[in-house]
Amino acid sequence: MAEVSVQADERLLTTSRLTRLLRRPELGALMGAIVIYIMFATADSTRNGVFITITGTARWTDYASGVGIVAVPVALLMIAGEFDLSSGVMVGTSGLLCGLLTTEYGIPMWPAIALTFAFAAGIGLINGWLVMLTGLPSFIVTLAMFFSLRGINLGVTKALTDTVRVAGVDDVDGFDSAAKVFATTLWEPYNYRISVVWWIGITIVATIVLTKTRFGNWIYAVGGDANAARNAGVPVRRTKITLFMMTSMSAALVGIISLTRLHSMQAGQGIGDEFTFIIAAVVGGCLLTGGFGSAIGASIGASIIGMAFIGISYAGWNTDWTWLFLGVILFVAVLVNTLISKRAAGAKR
Repeated sequence: MAEVSVQADERLLTTSRLTRLLRRPELGALMGAIVIYIMFATADSTRNGVFITITGTARWTDYASGVGIVAVPVALLMIAGEFDLSSGVMVGTSGLLCGLLTTEYGIPMWPAIALTFAFAAGIGLINGWLVMLTGLPSFIVTLAMFFSLRGINLGVTKALTDTVRVAGVDDVDGFDSAAKVFATTLWEPYNYRISVVWWIGITIVATIVLTKTRFGNWIYAVGGDANAARNAGVPVRRTKITLFMMTSMSAALVGIISLTRLHSMQAGQGIGDEFTFIIAAVVGGCLLTGGFGSAIGASIGASIIGMAFIGISYAGWNTDWTWLFLGVILFVAVLVNTLISKRAAGAKR
């Protein structure tokens, strides 16, 4: 009697460690970060070798922290299938609002900070509510918010101060204590800033949320297929609105950090940074179609941007080419991530 071969169910096949590694969203970004670090370390070694020192690391992590604090929530929003193009201008809006509340209306620093975060949460709520109510792409809704806030920043600031900046916040009650929380230097000889701690903390919390909580499962579900997620009982509307609020509040945090560090805020500050946040998330493995990505990957993407901005100057290259370099990094990262994901998707063992 002839033997009948039975094919095993693909769902029961074991997956090798290599395949599981290839399926990690941050793998491509980690590889890229290592290459870029070695490249700038080598280029700088022929000049002064500062890039690989504690001082050099402090500089590029300081820059990366300002990107990563917002890029991580942006990544979560992108995993859910949405974008926020108002996150950059929200940095300036939040700093200006906090500064105006303290210098023009005499509100102490800490209440002003609380009101600023509440305002940012409200902007995120409006963004998310409009996206869900109208069904319009979040690209359009948040772009409209971007232009609205940009106009408000300039118009209100000039109307109240007759200039395009807010200054003098260092004389406000509570400024010193706020500066210790948001702008202090942790390691004085090397100029490590507390913003790096905020960045690392947000990355850890976001990673735990994505990997260990029901809300994290909801984020992946609504990004993969919102209709299927809704039919499975996932609160799609609430999940997306919450993520929009988180993104706006993280931008407000960067705005407050900038205000307390610089003791002033310009009306145009933060404009254009929204693309940097998205670049960090995409370089970190987030797909533009949603449903895939990680907080750690976005942080690695922010590190790459920090290394690029600081490393180019350390290497003695013309800084006018910085954005071209970032554009190339973005393209290569997306290409590598796509190839890796296809390889992982096709792997059986």
